Amino acid sequence: MKNLKTLLLIAVFTLGVSGFANAQKIGHIDYQRVIDNMPETRALSTTLEKLGKSYQSEIEGLKKKLEAKVQKYTAEQATQTETTNKQRAQEVQIDKQRFEQAQQAAYQEMQNRQAQDLEPIVMKAETAIKAIAATKGILYVFDAKSLIVKEGDDLYDAAKVKLGLLKDKPKQQQ
Repeated sequence: MKNLKTLLLIAVFTLGVSGFANAQKIGHIDYQRVIDNMPETRALSTTLEKLGKSYQSEIEGLKKKLEAKVQKYTAEQATQTETTNKQRAQEVQIDKQRFEQAQQAAYQEMQNRQAQDLEPIVMKAETAIKAIAATKGILYVFDAKSLIVKEGDDLYDAAKVKLGLLKDKPKQQQ
């Protein structure tokens, strides 16, 4: 009987201690803040911004040419034959389609480039967060934005050191 009580006491104590230990193995981090403040992400943003401006200037050039052509053809419409006006209308329609395709292609290229270049950045962040969690003995890491109560370890400062994160960008006022 004495052995049973001792065994039961040891079991309760072990379960209580392991429950306490597991409660300490949860952490949280503002994942988007980590990604946003990585030097690689800022460099990618700058690159995409330059690429976007390049596409924008090309598209604006196409738009100006199209508008000039429409204006010219409209002004000359009364002096041209019906056949010439139909050909010009078809030409303008083809140019409009090219303009729209150029816009779509530029948008698609920007999206693809961002997804492709962001993937290694995300992998680097995840690897660092896993390493930090392993170092601290943390089993579960949650995104801080989805938590209501944030009592576990905040891993942001450790990620800041490990990844060389930059300061938060000032929030833009609307």
